[in-house]
Amino acid sequence: MIGAILGDIVGSPYEFDRSDKIKDFGPLFIKKSCYTDDSVMTIAVAEGLMNAGKDADVDTIHKEVIKAMKAWGRRYPNAGYGAKFIWWLQLDDENPYNSWGNGSAMRVSSAGWLYDSLERTREVAKATAEVTHNHPEGIKGAEATASAIYMARTGCSKEEIKQYISINFGYDLSRTCDEIRPGYRHVESCQQTVPEAIIAFLEGNDFEDVVRNAVSLGGDCDTLTCIASGIAEAFYGVPEEYKTETLNRLEPDMREVYERFCKMCR
Repeated sequence: MIGAILGDIVGSPYEFDRSDKIKDFGPLFIKKSCYTDDSVMTIAVAEGLMNAGKDADVDTIHKEVIKAMKAWGRRYPNAGYGAKFIWWLQLDDENPYNSWGNGSAMRVSSAGWLYDSLERTREVAKATAEVTHNHPEGIKGAEATASAIYMARTGCSKEEIKQYISINFGYDLSRTCDEIRPGYRHVESCQQTVPEAIIAFLEGNDFEDVVRNAVSLGGDCDTLTCIASGIAEAFYGVPEEYKTETLNRLEPDMREVYERFCKMCR
């Protein structure tokens, strides 16, 4: 999941269409590059899934993910959450609010790494989404993202990933980044973020190229890059110097969860 966190950090200065929509935007990390709610919730979901255990039923996953998300959200209340999510964090009520926002997809990367089958990966991804984003599009975005990560890390080709996502989730992956870029604007729905992030991955030549593709599209840049880079990590790996830079920008408690996650994935 370090790829997803890296994508959030790299994309953060360009959120809200602050990007010039170019790939050659300078170094990946600048002074203003920092983690946002995407990273906080990625870590929260990972912790919730680890606490639940790999063989947990859906009810247990719901319980542990909700507990972790509320705990981390309240610990880091100024990370940039959406209004509805802030409202949810503050309530003791654990009911979802039917969101189709891209938050379900940006936080799901750990589900793509922890399980031994695509079917189980999809089941868990759905469970992590529906605690808040129980709209069909919110669930679809999480499942598609986790599926792409699982397939990438288990040796599937980009063409196989593209076909599976297109057939099973109905996303149009026939477009190119050059076609998307001119008219693409800040939008926070799964259906207008996840396909674009997957296309950025599909067009990339290596990990950094995927990150640059994603940033160049603009829009909800930190989340789009978080999703694309999470898939790219599974396919290419993350260069060690970028991994170190990412970890150095996280809080100690965040790094502890990441280290525990790495051990569980071995």
